[in-house]
Amino acid sequence: QVQLVESGGGLVQAGGSLRLSCAASGSIYRANAMGWYRQAPGKQRDLVAVITSGGSTNYKDSVKGRFTISRDNAKNTVYLQMDSLKPEDTAVYYCYADLIPSGTYWPTPYWGQGTQVTVSS
Repeated sequence: QVQLVESGGGLVQAGGSLRLSCAASGSIYRANAMGWYRQAPGKQRDLVAVITSGGSTNYKDSVKGRFTISRDNAKNTVYLQMDSLKPEDTAVYYCYADLIPSGTYWPTPYWGQGTQVTVSS
């Protein structure tokens, strides 16, 4: 069974750093785009960063220059390095991946379980 497993959330002071990881497990033929969303209390889930299988990236304006998304295609893993964190970055962060499981032909969206990131002022 294909699933995404996240790790790396926690509590950090403003100005600090955290690194999130998300590994896709199971029998996977190919991983297309992978990325991170976040959802703060009372707000909608928003895209934070996305990376294609070829390495092209796109970021939410408010995190540009502070967050870096990367991936290891051999491990089907995506990372989010978060630097210069601000209290407004506090949210549950969800990993997303567009995967083609082995034995299938069509990409399917998968979500991680979410990891809490809290930035104190």
